[in-house]
Amino acid sequence: MNFPKGPRVVPFVFYSAATVLGLNFAFAAMQGPNGIFHRVQVDAEIEKLTVERDKLEAEKARMANLTRRLSDDYLDLDLLDERAREVLGTLRGDEIVIR
Repeated sequence: MNFPKGPRVVPFVFYSAATVLGLNFAFAAMQGPNGIFHRVQVDAEIEKLTVERDKLEAEKARMANLTRRLSDDYLDLDLLDERAREVLGTLRGDEIVIR
């Protein structure tokens, strides 16, 4: 029995197409918009933005404390004096400035 060469081509084409599809799906899983590399980038950006958010919250708390200390209900005269000197650039007559 001599089989024609046609049937030997069919498995080659089938396995080649399956391999190409498998490689395509693997590439999409790694590089695609929902791939592993994109996920790593998103996680790194989340970490960076979380650190920035924490810094801004600390700054906000510091500013809220300073604002409360300058309010009418809680007036810290030393803080008021310090801020006025810094903003206005003034000194008392009995002070000496060392640079």
